[in-house]
Amino acid sequence: MPDVPAPPRQPAAVSVELRVSKRILWIGAAVYPLHNIARVYTFVLRPKRREAVLRFLRNTGGMLIVGFLAMLPGLFAGAGGDSSGANGYVAFIWVAAVAAEIYFITELLSVLLASDHHVLAVETSGASTALVTSRTPQYLDQVVGQISYAIDHPDTEFKVTVESLHFSPKNYYFGDNVNMYGGNGNVGISG
Repeated sequence: MPDVPAPPRQPAAVSVELRVSKRILWIGAAVYPLHNIARVYTFVLRPKRREAVLRFLRNTGGMLIVGFLAMLPGLFAGAGGDSSGANGYVAFIWVAAVAAEIYFITELLSVLLASDHHVLAVETSGASTALVTSRTPQYLDQVVGQISYAIDHPDTEFKVTVESLHFSPKNYYFGDNVNMYGGNGNVGISG
């Protein structure tokens, strides 16, 4: 059998066409009227590594507490003389705990090994936001300038190729954080 090469660590980037034509911004098949664009900017999308570690510790601690509490009836039943059913119950709890811990470790490693992405974000006056990326941040800055110019000059048309970005929003920092006095955990977008 021939050797099969290992898959790449990160999936290959998918190219997408970004173009402005007739006062409309096209990003792949998505359409954004230029007059609805509120902000175009670049930033570095960073994984929430600290939160992932804290989530892992919280999940592992919770799983240990629940596992030990769930094992108590099996341990007391085993002390009463019928140890075969109790041993099976305790073994089931351990197998479930090991499976849960493998899931938690996989989830943790997916965030810890995730890379930072230079992205271009297009926010509209509504709730939608588009993100695209490129391997060179200077290229994204040029595209921001082209889109900004097209917003002010209706006859402008251009076409560039960027890369699409697929990520889990719970694993990355996105947008601006605004501290509000008188509330807890409020996160919003500043202007």
